[in-house]
Amino acid sequence: MTKISTLKLFTCLLAAVVLGPSEKTSQAQGQPPPDHPAVTVQGKTYTPRSILARNMGTPEDQTTQFPPHKIVGNIYYVGTRTLSSFLVVTPQGHILIDSTYERNVPTIEKSVNQLGFKFSDIKILLGSHAHGDHQEGDALVKQLTGAQVMAMAEDVPALQAIKPGGKEHPIDKMLHDGESVTLGGTTLVARLTPGHTRGCTTWTMKAQEGGKTYDVVINCSLRGPAVLTPALVDELNRSFKLVRSLPCDVQLGDHPAQYQMHEKYAKLQNGGPNPFISPASCTLEADIQEAMFRASLDEQQKGAQR
Repeated sequence: MTKISTLKLFTCLLAAVVLGPSEKTSQAQGQPPPDHPAVTVQGKTYTPRSILARNMGTPEDQTTQFPPHKIVGNIYYVGTRTLSSFLVVTPQGHILIDSTYERNVPTIEKSVNQLGFKFSDIKILLGSHAHGDHQEGDALVKQLTGAQVMAMAEDVPALQAIKPGGKEHPIDKMLHDGESVTLGGTTLVARLTPGHTRGCTTWTMKAQEGGKTYDVVINCSLRGPAVLTPALVDELNRSFKLVRSLPCDVQLGDHPAQYQMHEKYAKLQNGGPNPFISPASCTLEADIQEAMFRASLDEQQKGAQR
């Protein structure tokens, strides 16, 4: 090696030590990106990482059964500590919303049985969106129950890519925005609220309890991706507007933290009014996610101008 090439190598090494790795390099090496922006909603501060941790919890949280319970009317919770799964009971069979991970299907079946219902009576399987933690178990649920699997058309390509153990992802019927799914006198309406995924589906229905009828909204995640393209900005803007326009007395979500399930369940054990019936909190999750979306977009636009 010549003296000149040796000098160049030394200079490059010295620069690397002084300047350190770039942000892109650190991310490529597995280090997490900076945790910003931060937003405050109703006195509580959130960051992208804190929202993800709130939603997912630990690996144990994702697979550990949460006590199955009645939410309102004919809607029951049969999911884990941090992954929601809802059972809608009717005289002609049941509807399951979100199978979660395939390894959680036996836990969901156990919860259904503990509530006094039969897992084999599930006739329709719906989902919130095409991510493995919400719909990986669809093939196994269909195998065990024969349920018809219905999904929003925009999410079908992503769902078909979810193949646990090589299983093909079943799709018996493609749905479109505003389409209804009816079984045993209960009707759910599929609303397209894209952004988190192309076919993110928010479900609405009515539930009867104590002689009253309540509007129930089962939200799909409104958490946007790290990089917001013009198309995603347009989708999320429309989704926030739609979600805020939906009549709501009971707000649920694909992660329990999105509707404060743990806190409300604790209140449920103490008796008194049903804590899940809470019109005032129906838009709290939308408020959090929209604040993060606006702050992230602003940060991204300012960064592009530098």
